[in-house]
This record gives sequence, structure tokens and C-alpha cells, in this order.
Amino acid sequence: MKALRRLTVHAAYPPELAELGTIVANLRWSWHAESVDLLASVDPDLWRSTGHDPGHMLAMVTPQRYRQLAGDRKFLRRLADLSDDLSEYLTQPRWYQQQQAQRPLPETIGYFSPEFGITEVLPQYSGGLGILAGDHLKAASDLGVPIIGVGLLYGAGYFRQSLSRDGWQLEHYPSLDPQGLPITALTDADGSPVRVSIALPGSRTLHAAVWVAQVGRVPLLLLDSDIEDNDAEARLVTDRLYGGGPDHRLEQELLLGVGGVRAIRAYCAATGAAAPSVFHTNEGHAGFLGVERIRELVETEGLGFDEALQAVRAGTVFTTHTPVPAGIDRFLRDLVAAHLSDLATHASMPAERILALGAEQDPTIFNMAHMGLRLGQRANGVSLLHGEVSRGMFADLWPGFDTDDVPITSVTNGVHAPTWMSREILDVVEREVGAATIANGGDWDRVDRIGDAELWRVRNVLRERLVTEIRRRVHASGVQRGFGEAELGWVANAFDPDVLTMGFARRVPSYKRLTLMLRDPARLKKLLLDPERPVQIVIAGKSHPADDGGKQLIAQMVRFADDPEVRHRITFLPDYDIGMARYLYWGVDVWLNNPLRPLEACGTSGMKAALNGALNLSIMDGWWDEWFDGDNGWAIPSADGTADPDRRDDVEAHALYDLVENNVAPRFYDRTGDGGVPVRWVQMVRHTLKSLGPKVLASRMVAEYVDRLYAPAGESSQRMSADDYAAARELAAWTARVRDAWPAVAVLHVDSQLSGQGGAQVGDTMSLRAEVALGGLDPEDVTVEAVFGAVDPEDRLVSTSVAPLTIEGAVDGTVRYEGDVPLETTGPFGYTVQVLPENPLLASSAELGVVATA
Repeated sequence: MKALRRLTVHAAYPPELAELGTIVANLRWSWHAESVDLLASVDPDLWRSTGHDPGHMLAMVTPQRYRQLAGDRKFLRRLADLSDDLSEYLTQPRWYQQQQAQRPLPETIGYFSPEFGITEVLPQYSGGLGILAGDHLKAASDLGVPIIGVGLLYGAGYFRQSLSRDGWQLEHYPSLDPQGLPITALTDADGSPVRVSIALPGSRTLHAAVWVAQVGRVPLLLLDSDIEDNDAEARLVTDRLYGGGPDHRLEQELLLGVGGVRAIRAYCAATGAAAPSVFHTNEGHAGFLGVERIRELVETEGLGFDEALQAVRAGTVFTTHTPVPAGIDRFLRDLVAAHLSDLATHASMPAERILALGAEQDPTIFNMAHMGLRLGQRANGVSLLHGEVSRGMFADLWPGFDTDDVPITSVTNGVHAPTWMSREILDVVEREVGAATIANGGDWDRVDRIGDAELWRVRNVLRERLVTEIRRRVHASGVQRGFGEAELGWVANAFDPDVLTMGFARRVPSYKRLTLMLRDPARLKKLLLDPERPVQIVIAGKSHPADDGGKQLIAQMVRFADDPEVRHRITFLPDYDIGMARYLYWGVDVWLNNPLRPLEACGTSGMKAALNGALNLSIMDGWWDEWFDGDNGWAIPSADGTADPDRRDDVEAHALYDLVENNVAPRFYDRTGDGGVPVRWVQMVRHTLKSLGPKVLASRMVAEYVDRLYAPAGESSQRMSADDYAAARELAAWTARVRDAWPAVAVLHVDSQLSGQGGAQVGDTMSLRAEVALGGLDPEDVTVEAVFGAVDPEDRLVSTSVAPLTIEGAVDGTVRYEGDVPLETTGPFGYTVQVLPENPLLASSAELGVVATA
């Protein structure tokens, strides 16, 4: 008989152990080694059997064991020390507070994401987006950045993955009991549970409870629709991450954005926390947060829609993570319109204005990424290459601008070192560079002091640990697939702790090419079974439940790995999660990444492996395109521009085989050093730690967000709201005036004159004179620039520079501008003149999306 409801019953702590509850209630324990050690010592067997879930473990500890611990003076001293350490961590000034003493910074930032990967005991993530969001919160906590996170609490998380006997992915959706998760209910001043609500079509209302997960210093608010206030359908809105049809997904995103802002307001009212002045939306899923903030300003401050839009844009940061249009959430416009009754509640909030925020080329579609870009004055991609790709993908929103001028910058992702570095690697790196350098940034040059023998010994320990974990998981998966013990005897000798070990683990959309290594099965078998230089490969990943194409790729891989000839050298491990990922990142020698370039936005899994001394073997995509230096791994040549996708896969697969056979494996097995140490391999490991360690850290990433996006957004937001939103009102009026006049703005004529005699020579200057019609605008409303540089065979300007032109006079409404252009390089050269809006309240001259060129 199946239980109707599930709940968790906890044993009461003796008073002497009260601090245990405090430590477990804050998820900082998940990345704090001493806390993990203490929790494991409570009951080592239970710790293992509960999957390192302290809440679950403590609920099962016997009263007798609690009494023993309450009388154990050594345990109590450790507990007291860790409680004091946590208190200090939560209250002492950190990097951000030091920065605040030197410059204005936002008092609070709201950070919205549809998923958060904090720890495997809070399974609210599917892949890289959620793990990145979790690392963002952890690094913000370590740096003291005052973030409030906002997400949804999914009743079944994403899904648990297993395999059928023939290798097909099976999904399981275990019911998660909020009372058994490391979260607490948000209550108001009188102790009542906080509820937020949004309107649904048909005069229905969606209510949500608000849970708080404490991530170090950062509160993470999680909205939960599975409450009695809702009807049966509404209770299911937060049932699964990325589940359901368009209606379901839209209601999730409305709850995340609109309900999330309301949850923040309730949290600040209940706790006294400062309200955010900056809102950061991690992908477009939470985009409706901007519409809700516009509604607030319209209804409470008396602003018009355009005035409120300017105030909201000033304090909004939008991060795009997708490099392909197919990765963007797009809903039918009519479906969105039917859900706007809670937002279009005022004469100054017409539904048509809201719908226009998500407009795209197809008039029947509402585009969430377009709304995010229109609502965010600052936007970024997640690697240099992805920033470039994003500028091209969204260039239609800025017609007339060259792709390079589209106002989307980039902040390359990073990963949280204390979460992803193995204890052994972290200890030796901390010994040399210092814990503060790892936490706050700085060079890792002192890694050079780690000796070859020590580094190789640690790598061997980690590889052996991975092999043990692989054998355990392969056996468990085999049993789950229906194989008997007699059929699984081979597993005891699967994988070899002395063999070059490669890892490949990620989501399984087609562009990540899980099966590229199978293009030539005979060649792969040869690499796996080489008698002198064998390779072994561990693989993991989940396909979206609705993606049968991805499931077919998994089945193809599993069938290959089931072959008795190679099954001891290659395996697919089901149910990839944070717990499994750690073993992979710690233990592999090489991390493989072979997406279709440039479709990998960043690819942070390779960063985590690098922090443990693994060498990357990757297509030049995402972060690898930015930081590969020739000595920290290998670049797989890509056949960009090959029209036939099968031909491209064949070319790149054989390049991969060649690199492994001729470069990677020989380097690993070259044991010419003392004690059999592969000296050249270890040199690459050391160089990887030294060169990539400081770059791939989430602390570097978050500090960059603070410096380049949060700080200017905070200043803009404050400027807009001052004096009863005077600047917002002024900018809205100015923007309307400029847009109305712009069709008449034109560059009428351009003359040029060289400074030297004869032809143009390097060192000469070219004087430009341009006549510009301003269409009734004032000269102060625009900037006029010369744009110049090399030209390609089609006369397109490339590698351009800009020089401002100054007013020299005006006749009959036409303004004459002049300026000099330096001739600094040889070869084909060209120039033009452009006119752009100019206002100190703009973050970019391209912000209005209008330009006039000669």
C-alpha cells in the first residue's frame, strides 16, 4: 500500500548538542570540510547510508547515540569550535564590506534563477545553469556580497535516472518532503507562514508558500505551490523542474518572476533586510520580475509605464546562457495575454505594452529572452566567445548596429573551489598559495613549489578513489537493470587505477555530441584495449524526459559499453548528480568536451576538473576558447564551416582519436622520472593549476559581476529613484522625444582631406567634415563620431576605432561637425560617420537601438 503523504520525524537533540541543528540548518556545511568531518563522525554508517544527508541522518540517530555524543567532551569541543566558526563567518566583514567602505555598492541584490544546485541533498537542479547559480550564491556568501536568491521548490526536483536492461533512460520522480529538506518556512511577524499569490486565467489564484534555504550568508527563497490554499491543478505548478506543457511552464515562470518579487518583499518585511536595488535574472525564465516591478512603481509611486520602465531597467542585469535560439523560452502571445490579469491592472499598465516587451519577428510569439534584454539595462553572456555569439544572435533588437556594437558584454563563468576541489588537492594548494588567495583571488604562482612526486601521488589517490566508486555504481546499476550477481562478477575488476582515465559528463542535448567518440567504434576499441597505453572512459549525463533523441544517444552509448570486450574500460553511470560529479572531477586524468562549436556557452565542468589537476581535451568553445594556452591541455581541431554535419563529425572524431593516441596517452605513460613519475604530464598538471586556478574561480566571477554590473546598476537605480524618480521621468520623456525625431536624423554629406601631400601614408591624419540633420533634436541629444579602420573585400569596416567629431557651426537646421582621423596602419582603409543618442543616464549609446550612418 502506498502512503498518501510523506513526512520526516526527527529525534530531539540533547541540549548539549543544540549547535548541531544550527550547523545543519546552514548549507555552508556542504562546502566546509571540518563541518562535514564532524557530521560524518556522528554516525559514520548512517552518514554513508543516507548519502551524506545530515538532516536525514540526524533524524535516524538513536537517542542512545545522542546521549553518548552529549557526554563526549572531545566531540563537544569540536562542535563548539565549529559553531563559533560559523557565527564568525556569518557576521564578520568580508571582501564586499571592505569594498563598500571605498565606493558605493548596492545594499542588496536579488538573484533569480529557475534552478539552484547547492548540494545533492537539495535536488533543485538539472544541469549547468543550476550548478552555476549555486556556485554564484556560495561565492557571494564567501565574499560577503548581500544577495537574496529566488527560485522555485520543485516537489520532485528534476528526476532520478536509471537504465532499462537494454540501456534506455528511465525517469523516476521521488516525492520530496519539505520538512525533510534543509529549508525552513518563512513566517511573518506574528509567526504565520508567508504566502504569495498571483492571478491565473479563469478567475483562479495561484498561492505559494515561501521556504528559505540558508546558503552561508545568502538566503535562498524557494516558492512552493503544493499547499492546501490551491486547487488540485495549481498545486502541481511547482511539481517538476522543466516539466509540463507551455501553460505549465508559463505559470512556473510567472510564479518565479512575479511571485519571486513578492516573496522578496515579504522576506524583507519579515526580517528587516534591505530591499534590493539591483535585480539579476539568470536566464529569461524569471523575466516577469521586471514587469512586476514596473507594476509596483505604477501603482505605488504614480509613474507612467515608460517612466517605471526606465527605473526598472536601470537596476536590472540580464544574463543569457543559451547560444542557440532553440534554447530560448518562447510562448504563444495569446497564452501570455491570457495570464496578464494580475499585471495589467492599471490604466498605465496596458497589456499591449507588456506584450511588446517579448515581441520578436513572429508576431504570434512572446520571447522571454527578448523581454529580458528589453528590461535589463545591462546584459551579458557567460564567456568571451558566448558574448560574441549572443551579440550576433540578438542583433535584430539593435537594427543598424554592427554586431560588435550590440550592448551585450560577457562575464566568464567560474566554479566554487571549496565545493569542487578534492580535499587532497585543496590541502596542497592551500598550503602553498593560502586559503585567502583561493577565497578572494590572487595568483597561484607558488603552486610551482609542489613537487612532482607529491602531485603524482595525490593524482593516483584520487584516480583509485574514482575507480572504487565506478565499480560500486556499475554494480548497483547492473542490479537495477535486472542482472544477477552471476552476471556481474566482472565488475570487481572493472577499470584499473593505473590506467589513463577520461571523463565525459553533462546533459545530453544533441549539440554536446555524447556519441562523437563512437563515430569509429573499431578505432575507439583500439584505444581502450591498447596493450601498452590503454585508455578508460567514464561517462554520465541525463537527457530531458521529452527528448527521445537524447535518450537514443544514451542507449547507443550503453550498448557499446555493455560489450564484454570493452565493458571493463568504458561505462555509462546513470543518475548524474553533484555527488557523482565530485568523484569524476576529482579522479579523471582528462576531461573531454566535444560540442559543436560555438554552441557551448561556457562549459564549467572542465573548470571543475582543472581545479583538481585534470587536463582538458576540448573543442575550442566556451571558456576553453578563452583560456587554452597550449600547455594546460589539448584543443580538438574543429571543422567549422563544414556544411555536411556527418562529415564534420567524422573529421572532428578522427582528430579526437589522433590526439588521444599520439599526444595524450604517450604523455601519460612516459614514466621516465624518478619512481615512475610521468614528469611531463605532471608539469602540465602543475601548469593547469597555476594558470587556470585563479581564472576559473566563482569568486573571480562574482567579483567581476560586482565591479562591472552590480555596482553601475546600483548607481543607476539610485539615480533613477532619487527626488521622486525625477531622473526616470526625465529619461522617459527624453527617450520619447528622441524616438519621435529620429526618422529625420541623417548624415547628409561627408568631406575628407589628407594632411600630407600625395597619397595616404602612415602617420598622416585625415580631416573629416560632416553635415548632419538633427530632426529638431538639440546637439546635446546626440554624439557624432567617425568610425574608421581596415576594410574587407566587400568594403565592410573591421577592427574599427572611433573618434568624436565636434560642432563647428549650424546653418538652416543643419549642423556641421569636424574632426581628425589618424592613419596608423597600412593597407585598405575606410571610414564612415555615425550619429547616436547621447544622455548621461544611458548605459550605452546603443541602448535605444537607433543609429544614423552616412
